[in-house]
Amino acid sequence: MSCNHVHPIVAKWFDRALTRRAFLKSQALGGMALAAGSAGLFLPRQGFAEAVPDLAVAVGDSVQALRAAVKLMGGMGQFVKAGNRVVIKPNFSFTHTPEMGTNTDPLLVKELAMMCREAGASKVVVADYPLAGAEECLTNSGMRDALKDMGDVSLVGATTDGLYKETAITGATTLKSNGFLKDALSADVLIAFPVAKTHTATGVSLAMKGMMGLVWDRRTMHQTDLSSSIVDICSVLKPHLTVIDATRVLSTNGPGGPGKLLNAKTIIVSRDMVAADAYATSAFEWYGKQYAPKQVAHIRLASERGLGRMDIENMNIRKVTV
Repeated sequence: MSCNHVHPIVAKWFDRALTRRAFLKSQALGGMALAAGSAGLFLPRQGFAEAVPDLAVAVGDSVQALRAAVKLMGGMGQFVKAGNRVVIKPNFSFTHTPEMGTNTDPLLVKELAMMCREAGASKVVVADYPLAGAEECLTNSGMRDALKDMGDVSLVGATTDGLYKETAITGATTLKSNGFLKDALSADVLIAFPVAKTHTATGVSLAMKGMMGLVWDRRTMHQTDLSSSIVDICSVLKPHLTVIDATRVLSTNGPGGPGKLLNAKTIIVSRDMVAADAYATSAFEWYGKQYAPKQVAHIRLASERGLGRMDIENMNIRKVTV
């Protein structure tokens, strides 16, 4: 698809100027190591391959890729400890099967929940605020069936206001308060698990945009500066781990599709939600074009406000194919 076919509402969320991507930090480190070797110097191993990366990327079979990417980050035990209460926030807002690319793959959600249990979690809650009827979304998305045998995992279609707590947002620039899912506020570990897709209002819908599924009043967010409001809620909802399901990437007509699907077979993992979104933005085509992270307003604003990094060219990124 050419840039002439980009939805006009979408186009305003991106700047026209594209920046040339710099070398990854891992490449720079490799060059340093080579130069040191030529000079007869011995550099310490710590800080190179053994360092925990800023981002982990795995390509291949979806379940294996998920486990491999988390392993590159040090394993689930680095995030979930014995007795922890964990909230996993995937996408299941639409009454679509996984093949549509609008919801997180339910088999991956099940696998991630299993990994949390293996690490010792005492409670795992899988929650989202569906746009359609909760039960219909849970059923058609495959979430209900995938998690039916996991009795200690709660699946919540959070569509009632009693599940939310009105909370002031300190330092907000646009949205001064909202109702936040109580389970998310009280969780020991919050895991963002979005599917990678486009969005007509924000350009892309990844981890940060996905946090809207944990707040009650989304209408007000759409009636103000949406990108700034997303950053405001992300200053409250700060995932300890972000996992982006880019096994299928809905690269046009998001968030509800149908649209062009990229068979990317990719899992992206980071401690930094902004970094994960930045990498996903740069890694795939959106509306037939490549975009830099700074061209997505809410990613740029989050970086400017210190919620995370978007300078992927300076990050330690480790990749594996499984």
